[in-house]
Amino acid sequence: MKLIVGFWYESNLKFMLKSDNKTTTQVQNWILTFKALYLSTMAKKPKNTEHIIAQNKPARHDYLIQEKYEAVLVLTGWEVKSLRAGTGQLSASYVFLRVGEAWLLGAHIEPLKTASTHVVAEPTRYRKLLLNSKELAKIFAATQQKGYTCLALKLYWKQHLIKCEIALGKGKKDHDKRLTEKDRDWDRQKQRIAREHNR
Repeated sequence: MKLIVGFWYESNLKFMLKSDNKTTTQVQNWILTFKALYLSTMAKKPKNTEHIIAQNKPARHDYLIQEKYEAVLVLTGWEVKSLRAGTGQLSASYVFLRVGEAWLLGAHIEPLKTASTHVVAEPTRYRKLLLNSKELAKIFAATQQKGYTCLALKLYWKQHLIKCEIALGKGKKDHDKRLTEKDRDWDRQKQRIAREHNR
């Protein structure tokens, strides 16, 4: 496609420069149009390689999220197949740190009847999270000294790996939750007003 547009651009440009009956402004307009068309085909579109499998929406409602981290989730074969089918849930999950390792607890992965016939499938087993030592030390210090909780926010595909976004959060009080709901309602109202105005 790029080669075709490039050839078309060059041949039309030569033709326009040869023709005497066209005004300079018309030729300049055509040149700009062809150039824009050519550059639009050359522009690289960003690839969205992230596909969300499951989200922990109650965590965002109940906690003030501070720092986020990305961890690789260690899974067995039947779990990967189940998550590919979209059967994962994170609503009651949290991250537990023990002996320099992070573990995901409470995440529910429903076993597929076709993929889990030959294994004993535990839907809520402990699953290991892979993080580097600096991140583990930071999370451990925050949960022990500053009173933070480590939460799992979402599971998603990134290239060929299943990753888990974890975060440090502090529990919201009732008035904080009410403020969040008010802000959310106000944002929805603004979007509704903008849509009605643009009609």
